[in-house]
Amino acid sequence: MSFIEERKQDHIRLCLEEDVQSQTTRTGFSRYHFLHQALPEIDFAEVSTETVFLGRRVAAPLLISSMTGGPELGRTINRNLALAAQRTNVPMALGSQRIILEHPESLESFRVRDIAPDVLLVGNVGAVQLNYGVDVAALKRLKDAVGANAMYLHLNPLQEVIQPEGDTNFKGLYDKIAAVCRELGVPVLIKEVGNGIAPDTARRMAEAGVAAIDVSGAGGTSWSRIEGKRSPDVLARTMGETFGDWGLPTAEALRLCRAELPAMPLVASGGIRSGVDMAKALVLGADMTALAIPFLEAATESAEAVQLVLERLITELKIAMFCLGCRTIEELKATDRLMEVR
Repeated sequence: MSFIEERKQDHIRLCLEEDVQSQTTRTGFSRYHFLHQALPEIDFAEVSTETVFLGRRVAAPLLISSMTGGPELGRTINRNLALAAQRTNVPMALGSQRIILEHPESLESFRVRDIAPDVLLVGNVGAVQLNYGVDVAALKRLKDAVGANAMYLHLNPLQEVIQPEGDTNFKGLYDKIAAVCRELGVPVLIKEVGNGIAPDTARRMAEAGVAAIDVSGAGGTSWSRIEGKRSPDVLARTMGETFGDWGLPTAEALRLCRAELPAMPLVASGGIRSGVDMAKALVLGADMTALAIPFLEAATESAEAVQLVLERLITELKIAMFCLGCRTIEELKATDRLMEVR
């Protein structure tokens, strides 16, 4: 097994076996409560969670977020996720595809189009790799190799600086991201990995031409904590914990980015764990929500287990909409029944 495959295996193991969630920083969603509608005046059967994202109609504003790829377990996870996504018509994002450039044989762990021909599929590469030899031509090859409809570029400076073998030259990336947006040929989405996108960064990414921004706030999985735990270096392990709760909470990142960019498609991720969290995120300005950890254990088991998680989340969202008197996602996003409780 190559070094990068071992790293991906470590990531999966730590997410499944260790407590790698934020400890003191919360998502911020608990500060908000819905004003229950005891007389909704609608039939539950009328409630629809369908929405449009990147020009595609999907079953719910729910994206299976980036997880893995490379080792054999990564292949199992991706195929179970993809089959469940196909069955439920929800979008799916792949884990970082950089490993394919170094180890072409790992491509098979990312290929899911044979079982998920209709899924809105998002590829994924770290933006910092644009400073380490990955160019637009390479991204096009990665996109085409998996049949991706769009591409995530993730921004993860904290993870990289804690990671023992991290790539930490983030200098001059704006122009390269802008070039990818112009030349890749599919929508480019930008995301953090759990420390949040601040509004000034969101503005710059909008100016660069990204199609959507995933705020990926703090309060969920901490990649600083994960990288610290897998490091053999005592200092790195300490730094992983010191910065384990670093970042802008998801609800605040979402609220601030929406105020900065009223028309930009926003994805809310980072500690979302239920359909109620999803509903709150949508009212606070999200167009889509994304989750990873809630699907991971299920994805090691079967597509059916993943499908059950998807169905639970969508049903919870639908119940929340019913109890607010909202028939559609657009009505939910426009409701005035979300209260901030200090």
